Formats: sequence, structure tokens, C-alpha cells
Amino acid sequence: MPFFSFERTVPLPLEEAWRRLTDWPRHGDVVPLTRITVVPPAPTREGTRLVARSGLGPLAFEDPMEVTVWCPPVDGEPGLCRLEKHGRVILGWAEIEVRPGPGGRARVVWREELRIRFLPRLFDGVVAQTARPVFGRAVNRLLRRA
Repeated sequence: MPFFSFERTVPLPLEEAWRRLTDWPRHGDVVPLTRITVVPPAPTREGTRLVARSGLGPLAFEDPMEVTVWCPPVDGEPGLCRLEKHGRVILGWAEIEVRPGPGGRARVVWREELRIRFLPRLFDGVVAQTARPVFGRAVNRLLRRA
């Protein structure tokens, strides 16, 4: 599976960076043509299921995920969330880590393995090189907006 990761340092407290990144419905606001459904709606915990529906009409697909690790940051300690992807089209996992950065800032680390089921492995490099900037822009938007 193609693996990619990126990091961001932002002028936010850990808890605020975490809140912005794990407000699941907001992901649909920053990713074009995507809507996020969360079951149960709140609060997030291990076992929470998310479904990202992306695309238009008959060209849309669902990307179901489950939260398998949920450790929010507490008292300056790092936070970690892991999502397992179980879709017919998209497989893999994503991890969102928020930890203390320099000067009281938050350091965000996003790691992901992403497999598109019907795409030959020959395209793994292209998937990783495309996904990194797409996910990076979405994370930038989430972190900028309160």
C-alpha cells in the first residue's frame, strides 16, 4: 500500500489543533464534493464509524472508516487517533498525531497508507505523490478555520 506522511507546526494549543482535526463533519467542508457522516454523532471514541461520500451522482463512492485508537491530548501530552478504512474502493489506515511543538505551538503529524482497490500497484507511487498534497491542503484548511 502506498504510504505518505507530512507534518505541520501551527500556532494553536494542542487541544485546539486536535479539535479542529477531529471535527469530522468539517472535513466535508474542506474537501470538495465530500460529505461526512458520523455514527454515533458525538462524542468520538474507539468504535466510532465515519463514512466519507465523495463524488457526484453515479460516480460517487463511500469511504467507510472506524476509529480504532482515540487518545486526545491531555495536560500537554500528545494525542493520537487512528482510522481504519474498510471501503469497497479505499482501503488502508490514517493516523493523526498532535504533540507539543516549539514555542507552545502544536505539531501535527499525519500518516496514511492508502490503497485504491481496483488500481494496479504499479500506480502506488502516483497515489502517494498525489495524496500527500491533497490531504495536506485539507489539513491546512482545517487548522486555519476555527
